[in-house]
Amino acid sequence: MPPPADSTTVLRVLDLQLDLLRREAIRGDEVLQLTTQEFSLLEYLCRNAGRIVSRSMILDQVWGMRIEPDTNVVDVHIYRLRGKVDKPGGQPMIRTIRGVGYVLRDK
Repeated sequence: MPPPADSTTVLRVLDLQLDLLRREAIRGDEVLQLTTQEFSLLEYLCRNAGRIVSRSMILDQVWGMRIEPDTNVVDVHIYRLRGKVDKPGGQPMIRTIRGVGYVLRDK
């Protein structure tokens, strides 16, 4: 019998791979140097690849905070994560859906 879906230890989206046990992220053949929060944010985006997630959903799931309309913590972390995941010349994976949230491209 296969393990439950939530027990997956490696998440893959296009050429991005997240090893949840090692807490290691790899895009193509490059190991990404992520902070703990960046890794958690990327894991949440991977688990919801192809779906739009709002700032409040991210705050709730990644930081455990209910809606904090004045905080820019999500925007700052997305900006930093983009700099590591979406390298110049490569295909960008993290998209902003203006006024709604973010989506990790899965196609």
